[in-house]
Amino acid sequence: MADKKVVLIVCGEADVNGGAALKKYIKKSCTFAGFDAANMVAEAAKIQGGATVAANGVARVFEEDGALAIVELGDVTAEALEASMAQIAEAADRRTLIVLATASGLFMGGLGMNKKAGTIQRNVVAADVIATICYVADLPIPGDCTGAVLYQALKDPDMKLKEMRKLKEAIGRMEVALQRDNREPWDKHDCA
Repeated sequence: MADKKVVLIVCGEADVNGGAALKKYIKKSCTFAGFDAANMVAEAAKIQGGATVAANGVARVFEEDGALAIVELGDVTAEALEASMAQIAEAADRRTLIVLATASGLFMGGLGMNKKAGTIQRNVVAADVIATICYVADLPIPGDCTGAVLYQALKDPDMKLKEMRKLKEAIGRMEVALQRDNREPWDKHDCA
């Protein structure tokens, strides 16, 4: 199963003031009011390994080691959006970024997002969403992506620097441990 996961839900006109699952998600997400949803699905399809599925197929994507599930709903009623959000919330865990892109705004919640950011006054296009998704979830950025990472939505804008620092420290500790013992690493185990 992928370490970091993303669900991108793309809607046209949608009432985001729905039921319990939707309210819980909106409460824990940041909002971009100036969002242009044009070409969202086409841009998302450029991300390597992304799978376009129905809401009930998100869990299967993650079980098959996928990292990105794209759910295209079109114009949807509040009830249909609520049902989809409930299915997606059940498939998600704490390592999942859920992005809801509607004609009325962009909502980002979950992995790496600052739920206290509230509504952010910034104009956003689909390419910005793609750059942010790839940045947060360690996905390959499409070569023709012209978007900018939405740092205003992140809990920690320096999260990648901190991840790299931790990896370098771990490699350093591993090198020191290997230098202490003059045997080759494969001689330490009975499996050689």
